Amino acid sequence: MSKGPIPSVFVDGESGTTGLQIVERLSAIPGVALRSLAPERRKDPEAKRALMAQVDAVVLCLPDAAAKESAAMAASLGADAPKLLDASTAHRTDPDWVFGFPELSPEQAAAIAAAPRVSNPGCYPTGAIALLRPLVDAGIVPADHPVTINAVSGYSGGGKAMIAEHEAGQAPNFELYGLGLEHKHVPEILRYSGLTRRPIFVPSVGHFRQGMLVSIPLHLDALPGNPSLETLRQALEARYAGSAWVRVLPAEANGKIEAEALNDTNALELRVFGNAARRHAVLVARLDNLGKGASGAAVQNLGLMLGVDVQARLNRAA
Repeated sequence: MSKGPIPSVFVDGESGTTGLQIVERLSAIPGVALRSLAPERRKDPEAKRALMAQVDAVVLCLPDAAAKESAAMAASLGADAPKLLDASTAHRTDPDWVFGFPELSPEQAAAIAAAPRVSNPGCYPTGAIALLRPLVDAGIVPADHPVTINAVSGYSGGGKAMIAEHEAGQAPNFELYGLGLEHKHVPEILRYSGLTRRPIFVPSVGHFRQGMLVSIPLHLDALPGNPSLETLRQALEARYAGSAWVRVLPAEANGKIEAEALNDTNALELRVFGNAARRHAVLVARLDNLGKGASGAAVQNLGLMLGVDVQARLNRAA
């Protein structure tokens, strides 16, 4: 039951990149009331706690440590505690939080709707999990198969310092990073992809503001039953049939795909590229790292958690 005439939401950390886009999308939804603190009171714990007690849901757009503090503050409210949606990485592998990828399984959307605490997926994991989970569930990719995930993101996913460097022309046009192979998204990918063997994850950033490609190469003759490219496509199509936001599309005939085509949308596109004669495949996910990879996904989850129809407002241009 809502605490007011319509469900209310407080975005804790609304001045950051993700928070700003969540606020923008929510502002266009008539069935949601946005609540906020004046800038001078945002670091006042008592003001924040009082507002949390008044709203139906709080979105945490904060660094991990601060997100944990705000989550504990909300929990201390007891019966007045709001629902929580955490956009940080703080709770993504916590068993007490429901993973906010509604398309993960046929039951996931209902689990999100019923949950008091939901962790919004990371941008890279959204693409990787969307590609891998149906194939692992179908037995096409064994859970212990050695998997490599390559990905490139626009610089808006790198935080304020990286954004400032790129916008000032002080950053390289392209760079690999995380080559110590301890990226914070790997535990999330491992937990929700169905894999039991830790994948190698190689992220990179390009000199474009937003957009993302996640790619996973596979040797088909190293998989059980030596599956065809069509077998992989069919498994993905079966999982996402009827999805409003995840689409399985044919691979481009020219063997190319660019990263920015889905910017400002909540769409996620999956493709299977390959060479049947060579028994090679490359699974590719395309998404907006700020859309389905962050703010769009957050609003999609809030719609489920609050019982509000948000479908028409998940794209920024809508």
